[in-house]
Amino acid sequence: MDSPVALGRLEVARPVPTRGACSPEREHSAHLNGCVPLSHQVAGHKYGVDKVGILQHPDGTVLKQLQPPPRGPREMQFYSMVYAEDCCDQCLIDLRQHLPTYYGTWSSPDTPTDLYLKLEDVTSRFQKPCIMDVKIGQKSYDPFASQEKRDQQINKYPLMEEMGFLLLGMRVYKTGSDSVDTYDQHYGRGLGKETVREGLSKFFYNGDILRKDAVTGSILKVQKILEWFEGQSQLSFYASSLLFVYEGACSPGVVRSDGRLTPKACEQNNNIAQNLSSMFSLHKKACVRTHYQAKQDNGVWTTRQQPNGNRGRGEEGEELKRDAEQDTGGDVEVKMIDFAHVFPSDGHDQGYIYGLKNLLKVLRQILEQ
Repeated sequence: MDSPVALGRLEVARPVPTRGACSPEREHSAHLNGCVPLSHQVAGHKYGVDKVGILQHPDGTVLKQLQPPPRGPREMQFYSMVYAEDCCDQCLIDLRQHLPTYYGTWSSPDTPTDLYLKLEDVTSRFQKPCIMDVKIGQKSYDPFASQEKRDQQINKYPLMEEMGFLLLGMRVYKTGSDSVDTYDQHYGRGLGKETVREGLSKFFYNGDILRKDAVTGSILKVQKILEWFEGQSQLSFYASSLLFVYEGACSPGVVRSDGRLTPKACEQNNNIAQNLSSMFSLHKKACVRTHYQAKQDNGVWTTRQQPNGNRGRGEEGEELKRDAEQDTGGDVEVKMIDFAHVFPSDGHDQGYIYGLKNLLKVLRQILEQ
């Protein structure tokens, strides 16, 4: 699989054992100046002999080993283009908010020819990160792929063109047992049209309740990414993913005497989300064209002021949406990752847009269930 990745942090003090996690080996750590295999990786190649994988750097960043040509150089070129100091393309500047920050390349003094992409650790601010990797798009192969490669990718998940996305892996923190459940790519490929909602909802279930606050925050951030795609026509993305992260610890600091979180802390977050989800549904219904309402431009609502100086319903909805982002966005991250198959384009990336819209549809169904 070409998409090696789920950026996350290594809990050095007390690693949580998960299926598929790599345990640090002394020779690797010494050889790589203290860098160790990433324990939170949920999809893609794991670090090891003859494997391209993800490492954790002692400074808190993550290192993605450069893939063989042309994939690796193409991904490095993409990051370098987006994060160039002299970049004046507003489209690329706007894209940065949806990517992990890029800090250039890194190599060990012992093996200077082995290059790594140095990237932001998306989960560094989370106590108990819940992580999900979802491949987006109707095709998981690029236009230059051989027929053999195309057939291989299609056979892996025949529903990709119809679904527009594929769950590659996830890890979910269970508050009651203080444990982690993991799901791999085989689980994701087993999901069909009738089961994908239930399959994705497992990511938001912490063993006690469905974390609707995390669902709401995820919807808002995916919507922002969709708005970017609907407004650009210069790049097409293939075999790229969205990395979802939310705080599994619910309300940090609310703990019992045994050190575990109280269920009430999660319920409190979910009560907030119930109001937010109701607001989200009302906002969608309120977005009907009227004399005082907004026009829709790539999913963004703008409003006109009423003659009496009062705000229109569309403006009130936008304010509620901003409040929702402030209330839920802080505990949720959704970042685009895996850019080994990004190419120039002269039109909208319809495959990626299709996948985002279908994913949003499923997330909204989870929120409203």
